[in-house]
Amino acid sequence: MGTTSKALSLLSYFSRAMPRIGLSELARLSGLNKATVHRLLSELAEHGFVEQVGAGREYRLGPAFLRLAALREKQVPVREVALQQLTELSNKTGETAHMSLLNGDVLSNLAYAYSNRHGTMVMMEDAEVLELHSTGSGLAVLAYSPASFVDEILSRPLIARTSQTLTDPADIRALLPAIRRQGMAVSTGGFEEDVISHAVPIFDARSACIGAMAVAAPVSRMTDALRHNICDKLMVHARQTTRILGGFPPDTFPPYQPQTPLAEEA
Repeated sequence: MGTTSKALSLLSYFSRAMPRIGLSELARLSGLNKATVHRLLSELAEHGFVEQVGAGREYRLGPAFLRLAALREKQVPVREVALQQLTELSNKTGETAHMSLLNGDVLSNLAYAYSNRHGTMVMMEDAEVLELHSTGSGLAVLAYSPASFVDEILSRPLIARTSQTLTDPADIRALLPAIRRQGMAVSTGGFEEDVISHAVPIFDARSACIGAMAVAAPVSRMTDALRHNICDKLMVHARQTTRILGGFPPDTFPPYQPQTPLAEEA
């Protein structure tokens, strides 16, 4: 991993749950020695990507991201498009809808929407990182990614988020043909216990997979009728999002076929 990659990898540890991180903790999380982490952070701080705050001189994301995000959003309002589709999708399914974009070798949560239909729901974090092997979104992306990319991801140590996370590359590879046939991935408890996620890939103008749209629900609430509704509505909105963003599904992507609603949905 080059110097730039190492520096950028440090940024992935910041989240809503951990907005400030000390030098020692970043060294522990990254597996790099403190001297290296300090040098990389100093370079990031010089360009405004991190800054130190508080008596403990902890690090947080810097103002450079605000400028870059504003420039990006003005040119390509992806988040605005995604949020509109996600809000409609969440309202129609009654569950949490979210969209993530591929950022190097991880998925970064772009936007999400909650439904007020239930008192309990699957919660998301801004800019949350979703691993490719442990989430429905990640599996959807892997299924439609080049073989070389899949080989690279699955050659690395795969973290077991829960007791149900698949960490054997052979088991993950075995899922991909069915995902390609169906155009949708399903993960139960892979990233978070008692959560089932359905995900559909999002494509760019070259028909390359750039991320995924998903619906996440508590396993306890999943019925055949809810699953049917999620699959139907998710496929519609994921296709719409790809089209609005100027993308095209590959020729091998299965055609959308509306299904007759189950009696329980009426």
